[in-house]
Amino acid sequence: MSDTTDTVPTVTDPVVGIITVALARVLRRDAADITPETRLFQDLGLDSTTVLELLMDIEGELCIELDADTLEQDHFETVNSLAGYVRGQLGEEDA
Repeated sequence: MSDTTDTVPTVTDPVVGIITVALARVLRRDAADITPETRLFQDLGLDSTTVLELLMDIEGELCIELDADTLEQDHFETVNSLAGYVRGQLGEEDA
């Protein structure tokens, strides 16, 4: 017997979940096809315009302002690497 948990990844990290949903919205893709290991540029085809849309979407969902001066290319390797950056920004916001 198969259920939806076989096809839809379970995300235990809320930041990864927010990024996954934001990517699905911005790129008009199925969120089930995006995993924490999905590469943003190579696998999803992100470009400069979609990066800006993605960041604005994440900021809106988390009610934070990401510091563009601290963003580096390696933050955009995978969903997980972007989540790590966002978690760091959330930690700075809480301090």
